[in-house]
Amino acid sequence: MTEQHSHQFERGTDGPKVIVVGVDGSDSSLRAAAYAGGLARRQHALLAVVYVRPVLAAGAAMGAPVAETTDEIAEDLVAQIREATERTKGIFDVRWEFHTFLGDPYSGLVKAADELKADAVVVGASEQAGHRIVGSVAVRLVKAGRWPVTVVP
Repeated sequence: MTEQHSHQFERGTDGPKVIVVGVDGSDSSLRAAAYAGGLARRQHALLAVVYVRPVLAAGAAMGAPVAETTDEIAEDLVAQIREATERTKGIFDVRWEFHTFLGDPYSGLVKAADELKADAVVVGASEQAGHRIVGSVAVRLVKAGRWPVTVVP
């Protein structure tokens, strides 16, 4: 009697090819981006920097230019990344892309990791006290069990 084993495709056996890092402008997310940049450089992987733009319920922003604010955050993040890339040019070369996804941070990062075929996900530790009770994005990503997740303090 022969046993048949189902063989599932395994990504990341030769090191990650795509590393997704979630950024939102917080100090911990910027530390996560720096850490992920180092990983990407050493592994010769693509660094996919992801900003998840919040989706607002209709009327939630009555009169407030929230969409413009989130656009400004995304533009500021791209500017910061470009500036850091220029400063280290010739010393550290990292291939990177910037992506914006819509949704709550968890769902947006899951969608990004799936669409970009991530081999690893890096996020900053939550800086909100309430997340210790309810669960942070990082904890939810780890519990999803779909990618190796690194949480940077």
